[in-house]
Amino acid sequence: MTLTLIDRTRRTDATPGKDADATPGKDVVTTGTVPRKSPEAAPRRAAGREADGLAVASFVLGLVGLLVFNIVLGPMAIVMALLALTRHTRRRGRAFFGLALGVADLAVLAALVTANGTVAWSIGG
Repeated sequence: MTLTLIDRTRRTDATPGKDADATPGKDVVTTGTVPRKSPEAAPRRAAGREADGLAVASFVLGLVGLLVFNIVLGPMAIVMALLALTRHTRRRGRAFFGLALGVADLAVLAALVTANGTVAWSIGG
């Protein structure tokens, strides 16, 4: 059983003298055809937020990696920045900065290894 509702207060296509019930128009609403949200909208928004989070995380890891533990944080920043860019983040600038800082982390590591001959280094001298 289907319930059909007819809104006669907004009917504009009815001509005078014709029966409004004979030709249902735009104002006919059936309860079986309820507009639904697209099921793809929520995962798309979640993926966008995830890509933005990856861009921010790559920037932060690259920045922190300049000071400490750059042997691990540098490559992590590079990978997260590349993932954010392939997932079309809205924060492209931050992802590029994270990528640049990750590469800088590895450059600092290479310079310190060349200067000291060891991976461990200290700020005090």
